[in-house]
Amino acid sequence: MAWAILIAAGLFEVGWAIGLKYTEGFTQLWPTIGTILAIIISLWLLGIAMQSLPVGTAYSIWVGVGVVGTVTLGIVLFGEPVNAARLISVALIITGIIGLKLTTPS
Repeated sequence: MAWAILIAAGLFEVGWAIGLKYTEGFTQLWPTIGTILAIIISLWLLGIAMQSLPVGTAYSIWVGVGVVGTVTLGIVLFGEPVNAARLISVALIITGIIGLKLTTPS
């Protein structure tokens, strides 16, 4: 269950990272409220996951999920550049996430 909670925490991290763009420097009320809620939920879920997962693993996977999701949505939503170097870098992060999952006791 901790792994599912950790992935959910990472998805909420994606939500707040993307939400930051929509806050326009925290000048837009509803995007700001949504972003703050996503931050709180993300950190709360991360804390729950860390009760049974090693801190280094949990934090690294949380960040990795956030990075992969944010890069992907940046490409889809904001037309950020797509090139081989970026895609290889994201693939390496995914490989690292999988490696940490496979080498961490449940």
